[in-house]
Amino acid sequence: MKYQEKDFTPELKANIQAMEAALKKHSEILLRENHSIFEEKNLEFYASLDVDGHDHFQPGYRSSIVIGISEKAVPDGDLINMQLITIWQCVRTVLGLEVSTNIPGSKIIGMLVDETLEELKEELAEHIEEFLNEEY
Repeated sequence: MKYQEKDFTPELKANIQAMEAALKKHSEILLRENHSIFEEKNLEFYASLDVDGHDHFQPGYRSSIVIGISEKAVPDGDLINMQLITIWQCVRTVLGLEVSTNIPGSKIIGMLVDETLEELKEELAEHIEEFLNEEY
């Protein structure tokens, strides 16, 4: 869902922070629940909240939940599988195109994930289940 700069309120910030905190906690739960399953398959499982920036309402801020799977046998190897869901992103745009500098006429917009917390949790669980059901 897109938000214009005029819509940046303390309530919106609180909603974003609550979603980030809930998904961070959920990623920790996913790590605990699935550690032994991936360990048996000699795989590393990663789940975390990644945040770029400090202020939710400044261009360049982005928060995402990331889960990834890699082989233990290949240190620093590529991920076999990765799922990234952007929770909130704040950008500056001109005519709908993202820009990095403050150009006259540019606007700051924020984009919040459309799914509910429960839908996101289900999506992450399904992604892990699908990977584990594949022949690996």
